[in-house]
This record gives sequence, C-alpha cells and structure tokens, in this order.
Amino acid sequence: MRRVAIQGVRVPVLGLGTLGLSGEVARRIVSCALDMGYRHIDTAQIYRNESEIGDAINGASVRREDIWLTTKAWPDSFRDGDLQRSVERSVRKLKTEPDLLLLHWPNSRIALRETIAALNDVKREGLTKHIGISNFTVALMRQALSLTEEPLLLNQIEYHPYIGQQTVLRALRASDMALTAYSPLAKGRVFRDCKLRSIGERFGKSSGQVTLRWLIQQDGVIAIPRSSCDSNLRNNLEIFDFELATRDMAEISALAGAGIRLVDPIRFAPTWDDLDAMGHARRNTTRVVRAVIPRVRRLFQ
Repeated sequence: MRRVAIQGVRVPVLGLGTLGLSGEVARRIVSCALDMGYRHIDTAQIYRNESEIGDAINGASVRREDIWLTTKAWPDSFRDGDLQRSVERSVRKLKTEPDLLLLHWPNSRIALRETIAALNDVKREGLTKHIGISNFTVALMRQALSLTEEPLLLNQIEYHPYIGQQTVLRALRASDMALTAYSPLAKGRVFRDCKLRSIGERFGKSSGQVTLRWLIQQDGVIAIPRSSCDSNLRNNLEIFDFELATRDMAEISALAGAGIRLVDPIRFAPTWDDLDAMGHARRNTTRVVRAVIPRVRRLFQ
C-alpha cells in the first residue's frame, strides 16, 4: 500500500471508511479489507462500530503496527475531562490505541482553547499516537494550530470532484498537514458522470477508480471510500497501476464548478471556505426553512 509522508509520519494513501457499517457486517468487511491489502481503517465514536472494528483488527493476520487506525471524538465530549474519558472508552472498544484521533466536527459552544488542550492531553497520555481535526475551515484550523502544543497531522473533510477544496488544501500544505477526503465518490454520483466515464474508458477503469486516482494523485491527499461489498473493496484498491495525465486532472478538477456539498449538518457545520455567494444564499435559506418548519407546526397543533 502506497503511503503519504506527513511530518515524518507515513499514512496509507487509501483507506476504508466505515460509516454505516455495523455489527457483523463491520467486522466482516474490515477483516476482508485487511486480507485484500488495505492498511488504513477509519471509524468514529458516532459510528458505533469501534468494538467490531477492534475485533477485526485484533483477529487479523496483519501486524498491528502495519495498520493505520483513525477514530474521531464526537463534539458533545469536547470539554476537558469529557474528551479524555471518551477516548479511553474508544480505546477499550478498539482494543488498541488509535494511530490518529480527530475532533469530528467543530463545536462553537465549547471554547476551542479548552478542547485543544484536552486533545493535547489525550496524546500525552498515550491514548493516541497522533491528533488532528475534521470538518474544520481554514480559519478554525489556523486557530487550532495557534492553540496546540502538539502537531496536528491532518484535516478530514468532504472532498470529491464536485466540491472545490483548494482553499483548505493550500492552507494544509502550507502548515505541513494532509487532507483526508471522506465521501470521495460523492455517494455514488461519480458513477453517473459522463466525463469521468470517458476518462476511465481510456484506462480500462471505472469512474470510481478514476476519481480515487485523481484524489490520491494530488499532493498530500488521502481517500477513505466506504464500501460494504467485497467486489467494490477490490475495485477501490485497483488504482495504483495507472496515472492520470495533467489534462485529465484538470478536467476532473473543473467539475467542482457544480458546487455540490453532500454533508452539511445544521447542528455542527461551520460556514465553509469554498461556498460562493449563491452557495451561501442556498445554504442559509435551507437553514432558515429547517428552523422555521417546527415552529409553524407548533402553531397549528
């Protein structure tokens, strides 16, 4: 498995996302992925599958030191003391310390200074080897960097051909951090894309394989596609035997003009970096509508 070097740390450039995998399915898929050659597994406290993933890793024929394991702390545990206890629970479930512990979403209700101090403490206590952030904008990332005493390794964000993340990516590179792309296949949308299909035909590859290749061919970008199907696991892994030309890379990057963001929860999401004015208007209108509907319903009850 190819790895990307970040701050002297080597992280597998392709991983398995596990959102939505639970119970025996999670255990089986992770075991299957490790047997196939995956060496990077991504989970989170909110996924409720840390125990099953721990079972799969513990029972694998692969050495633990060869597996990169990431988990993420949920925002409701961001206060000092709460964060440490939540990670201790994760370690018990995973049956091992994660290689990387991320703050899953920013939490504006708790001072970032307190959360970053607790995150530093988690690392110093040996509950994780490395720490980082997820779904942080450039402004929040810079604030976190100014507060931390321990290195932040990466920022995990939504990244696929239909969303421009160049602002974040440039800031991460300038800070010697990496970008982990979740929802890299845009929840299956890439398989309906004629442009991606056309590029893939030249290489005998699918639209999904072209998309994953486009991601990992960018400096400092890691991709973690999710799959619950053995054949898709294998297909996602078969992206290291071809290389996209500069023109191909540019054509795929141009698809970002669609401005499609798939993950934007009203309770957690900050104001994103790459939304244009119209994007802000659409998002703010959606938020207003979501906020007003329950009040209107109450008036008529």
